[in-house]
Amino acid sequence: MHVTSLLIFAAALFVAAGSPGPSIAALVARVIAKGFRDVFPFLLAMWIGEAIWLSLAVFGLAVVAQTFHLAFVVLKWVGVAYLAYLAWKMWTAPVEAREGEMPREESAVKLFFAGMAVTLGNPKIMMFYLALLPTIIDLASVTVVGWIELTLTMAVVLVAIDLAWVLAAAQARKLLKSRRAMKIANRVSATTMAGAAAAIAARS
Repeated sequence: MHVTSLLIFAAALFVAAGSPGPSIAALVARVIAKGFRDVFPFLLAMWIGEAIWLSLAVFGLAVVAQTFHLAFVVLKWVGVAYLAYLAWKMWTAPVEAREGEMPREESAVKLFFAGMAVTLGNPKIMMFYLALLPTIIDLASVTVVGWIELTLTMAVVLVAIDLAWVLAAAQARKLLKSRRAMKIANRVSATTMAGAAAAIAARS
């Protein structure tokens, strides 16, 4: 693909993915509440989910997404339910943990599937790849090599954006040392996570 086309795609994705949405809100809330070490399965699932949407668009499988619309609706509500569950867990999390001691981590598999459900069920991401992307890239002329180039460009942009959010949330977490600060952080994170769930649920 032409470098210009890849740069236009990268710029559009940077704006779309960089703007705080349900996925970013869920990611930041998770890091503030639990730290960044156990968030990577969630991140990996987000990146794989976006690669799936990109592949659907590039290979002309938007029809498949429409045909199996019910499956994506189910995924959306699975993601909403799990985010709501995490919000409840954060709201009720104990704050007596000593410095350096964190509550028990969630299962990596659960976090991975939560990230996948949130990404595949997020209408914002769906619309970017299935509706906006065709206006940026001539998908009819994209070869397998072009798809690989788009996927690598997408990966670079998403990794940069998401890790920047993780680092920012991790720095904010370091300021939270006292029991009261931990409680406030848990409540703010829970509210943010619940907001992310509500935002996904409200979108059609």
